[in-house]
Amino acid sequence: MIKLRLKRFGKKREVSYRIVAINSDARRDGRPLEEVGFYNPRTDETRLDVDAITRRLEQGAQPTQTVRHILEKANLLEKRKTNFKTEVKAEA
Repeated sequence: MIKLRLKRFGKKREVSYRIVAINSDARRDGRPLEEVGFYNPRTDETRLDVDAITRRLEQGAQPTQTVRHILEKANLLEKRKTNFKTEVKAEA
């Protein structure tokens, strides 16, 4: 299965990430199929290749939670509806 996930790079304590399409069995910093974006958590800078991301999602690629959140902030994915089940106690 192909996943959209973060690939770490940069200096020690100055980390930034590339958003990559990669086989789910591969190592975190292994060779990706395609680089589709960039994310720097220190400056909150994000660069996305929208065409490549939508193509990979249409092919069935699954984003990780962090990448999903980045794509939701960029309005490339719809936000998930969180269903909090609350127990309703029967009134006696």
